[in-house]
Amino acid sequence: MRKPLVNALRWLVFIAAVVILNFPVIATLVTSLKSEAEIMTNASLIIEAPTLDNYAAVFAMADRFDILHFLTNSLVASLIGSALAIALAFPAAYAMARFGVGRSWLLPLAVNLRAVPLIIFAIPIYLMYQQVGLLDTRFGLALILCLVNVPLVLVLFASSIADLPLEIEEAGRVDGAGTLRLLVYVVAPMSLNVVAASSVLAFIYSWNEFLFGLMLTTNSATPVSVGASFFFAASGGGVRWGVAAAVMILATLPPLILGLLMYRQIGRSMTAGAVKG
Repeated sequence: MRKPLVNALRWLVFIAAVVILNFPVIATLVTSLKSEAEIMTNASLIIEAPTLDNYAAVFAMADRFDILHFLTNSLVASLIGSALAIALAFPAAYAMARFGVGRSWLLPLAVNLRAVPLIIFAIPIYLMYQQVGLLDTRFGLALILCLVNVPLVLVLFASSIADLPLEIEEAGRVDGAGTLRLLVYVVAPMSLNVVAASSVLAFIYSWNEFLFGLMLTTNSATPVSVGASFFFAASGGGVRWGVAAAVMILATLPPLILGLLMYRQIGRSMTAGAVKG
């Protein structure tokens, strides 16, 4: 009897932790599935009459609040920004891990830059974007998202590449493979899990970026992280909490789904190099 009781207690603790840690998301989801009348009378997490009217109302407001436009901007900018970050950081991390290029100063600098508040760079970046015509463009937003994510993926790649067996690369060099060929055909295939996890992390951070989306876009390239805040002005006549909750849920779905699908790879990449044999 003891083992079933222990297992039941573990599940209770697990469920309680999940509910507590994710309470804001759960409460927002529940609110989005309630009618406006029920929201005013029922503040609990129990839904008496579930409805999708709030989601329908979001898409019906396309003339004032085009959420599909904002979602598309975020998707395009996040994908391009993540891909650029991976393309820049992977060869740089290989050079650090295998040849020691910049390992003593560039890697610590990248880590420290990631910890610096981004608001410090906002004004000079805005002025530069204004001069070169990148304001309110998807590519301009993707470019700054790339720069924001390079330090993160650089650290992940440098740690994982350092743990790869050097003998395989040495065998490739004996067969006549150059550095570029080794990087593409040997190191990259062995690092697919870390590349995938780093891409997902970069995408999630890009999707959630608010500051530069607010400063560098006005309409054409506005991401959903910024566009969602426009809803409160677009709704008119007071805040419709059910529709507002539906907007928040729609805005968080892509990174949430990616995180759930790739959580194992993300966990492994974050702990890569933490334990040495």
